[in-house]
Amino acid sequence: MNDKNIISALSALAQESRLAVFRLLVQRGPEGMAATKIGDQLAIPPSSMSFHLKELSHAGLVTSRNEGRFVIYSANFETMNGLIGFLTENCCGGNICTPGSECTVPALENIQS
Repeated sequence: MNDKNIISALSALAQESRLAVFRLLVQRGPEGMAATKIGDQLAIPPSSMSFHLKELSHAGLVTSRNEGRFVIYSANFETMNGLIGFLTENCCGGNICTPGSECTVPALENIQS
């Protein structure tokens, strides 16, 4: 991912409703959810839901497909993994920390400028 894509994705997620929508879609997996069901579950009105899904879509964080009368939204896991990779690529001097492993990142007060 280039810097422009990273900034776009982080900007889209830097809003409470959009972050909640994205997290819900990640939990749902590739099957996704209809926009109306997302709005119902998160108590987001349809007009706002449309705006938030548009922002997430423009950032490449969600994809959509038509199923009958419904538009189904899914998390774009390729973009999500690219974003996570970008944020962690220099962690611990290039040693990838994984859940459950010991990560020895020094405390900020111990880092010399």
